[in-house]
Amino acid sequence: MDAPGYNCFVDRDRMDAAIQDLGPKELSCTDVQELKQLARQGYWAHSYALRGKVYQRLIRDIPCRTVTPDASVYSDIVGKIVGQHSGSSLPLPEFVDNTQVPSYCLNPQGEGAVRKILLCIANQFPDVSFCPALPAVVALLLHYSMDEAECFEKACRILACNDPSRKLIDQSFLAFESSCMTFGDLVNKYCQAAHKLMVAVSEDVLQVYADWQRWLFGELPLSYFSRVFDVFLVEGYKVLYRVALAILKFFHKVRAGQPLESDNVKQDIRAFVKDIAKTVSPEKLLEKAFAIRLFSRKEIQLLQMANEKALKQRGITVKQKRQFVHLAVHAENFHSEVVGVREMRDIWSWVPERFALCQPLLLFSSLQHGYSLTRFFLHCEGHEPTVLLIKTTQKEVCGAYLSTDWAERNKFGGKLGFFGTGECFVFRLQPEVQRYEWVVIKHPELTRPVSSENTTSLPSLCHSASPDASDRLSPFLAARHFNLPSKTESLFMAGGNDCLIIGGGGGQALYIDGDLNRGRTGHCDTFNNQPLCSENFLIAAVEAWGFQDPDTQ
Repeated sequence: MDAPGYNCFVDRDRMDAAIQDLGPKELSCTDVQELKQLARQGYWAHSYALRGKVYQRLIRDIPCRTVTPDASVYSDIVGKIVGQHSGSSLPLPEFVDNTQVPSYCLNPQGEGAVRKILLCIANQFPDVSFCPALPAVVALLLHYSMDEAECFEKACRILACNDPSRKLIDQSFLAFESSCMTFGDLVNKYCQAAHKLMVAVSEDVLQVYADWQRWLFGELPLSYFSRVFDVFLVEGYKVLYRVALAILKFFHKVRAGQPLESDNVKQDIRAFVKDIAKTVSPEKLLEKAFAIRLFSRKEIQLLQMANEKALKQRGITVKQKRQFVHLAVHAENFHSEVVGVREMRDIWSWVPERFALCQPLLLFSSLQHGYSLTRFFLHCEGHEPTVLLIKTTQKEVCGAYLSTDWAERNKFGGKLGFFGTGECFVFRLQPEVQRYEWVVIKHPELTRPVSSENTTSLPSLCHSASPDASDRLSPFLAARHFNLPSKTESLFMAGGNDCLIIGGGGGQALYIDGDLNRGRTGHCDTFNNQPLCSENFLIAAVEAWGFQDPDTQ
């Protein structure tokens, strides 16, 4: 490289202003844990030359397919693929999904080189069908490459990683969309205040979360993205979730209580990320990201697999079917005697992502089917999950998300018995909105980790589980996504001829009599909730809603 370390693709004036070349020049560390700490601390962040050496080493050590295109392949094919076209006039491959090449202080020659490299990658990786993050990755790697061929080889090694436990970059729409769903699940757990704001200001919160990778691979300034990429190469995909969650936390902190700059929160977040330097430094962003006590890598992989399975079951594997992925409760075809469109969207934003793909389907209405618990069960059996909605004569509105088919009550032989999983939650909507999840989700110390014998029904990913606590499923994932037995006696839902009960232990979150006439609510140990409405109430209306696959409409 030319002194002071920039190659011919970099705009030197812009680069000097963006990243100062002041750091150490060598790195002798070989221990993985020490390298992780150095990456987080930004040891090579202020040395352009050292960052290039570290990237070379880390990417060289990625385990790859036996046949992975290298620099010589690029030299052989680039002329045939690009022809006489100048770099700036070249089209981008379809798999980038109209993503623009971020400038990242590249000069016109560098921006054209990114396009050439992307086209050659498309030629060599026909199995890569959806990868909007790749332009940003190539643009950054070009900084730290001697020439286009070397940059091509580095990008190919990242794409060709064959370590099943080391996910680096989404390469299909199925993987990308399930990552968006997983991010939505993580926001729902770790950023509840921000999630509440998103629900309040957006028509479709899932569309907002589907933009999370763009925040990182495109909107973040170069000095921030390069710091994220430093840690990403050492620790993997989980880092991306951490940083995106931290971004959302900072956005909420800055914007909470302020009017949004536009009527499109998605655009507001993009603008916030682009100008993030006004709010937080790269160091503080990473500090916030690693302060989040996130699931283990294994647990996130299992969650991703569950979301992929839900997408596959609905045939959603390619971009063309994207319109079925993000649910909007449409005003023109939604009608309820208990809640309005906005309130139903609030409820839908709380349900697990894999079910938010579905449309709400009215199963039972006391105003249509009569005030009878027997009829309620008749109409609900065979549907899983369901949402219970109650409106009192005082116009209070509350309810529950119930994970399990009501037919399960029959296994108790006519006796009242509890069933369900840790996905269940209760809520109130009027006079104010509040949701109460299974108490173990927020307080995992109340239960012991799931033991290894309970993992045998999970994907093979779990079969090599070590005794280390970090390898066990958290109670949240064990009960929420895989229906594994909890080590605690958790009382979720029960139903008999005379009553319906949600939550138990020290009280009941909801109790409804057999005539759907009277009810009561109070604190219960399962959800650690406050009363959902007046403690003793008369019922005006009861509804049960199911989840309809869009393809069956």
